[in-house]
Amino acid sequence: MTTKFTPDHEYIRVEGTTGVVGITNYAQEQLGDIVFVELPSVGKALKKGDEAAVVESVKAASEIYAPVSGTVTEVNDALSGEPGLINTDPTAGGWIYKIAISDAGEIDTLLDDAAYAELTV
Repeated sequence: MTTKFTPDHEYIRVEGTTGVVGITNYAQEQLGDIVFVELPSVGKALKKGDEAAVVESVKAASEIYAPVSGTVTEVNDALSGEPGLINTDPTAGGWIYKIAISDAGEIDTLLDDAAYAELTV
């Protein structure tokens, strides 16, 4: 299981041919209290960089972009009733959607832990 990051503060946890996507702890700290999440539709085809979801906080609304190309296979329905899960547990309970990765090579273009850590210093 590998986790990679985008410069826009999304993460993707790669589990075989599926990616679990959400925003990083740094991103949720910058946003503040999250009050609403607009989830993508299951079956939606995304290209790397496409807008996939929207997270709204008390401060701002932020688009969540697809870190890789693929098809949305599942969304975290728990966020509809409890969007604050992103604040309390962004990488486990607060994931946003899962994507069937169509081009595994795109994963290699993302940031690893060390490169992402340099962005948030």
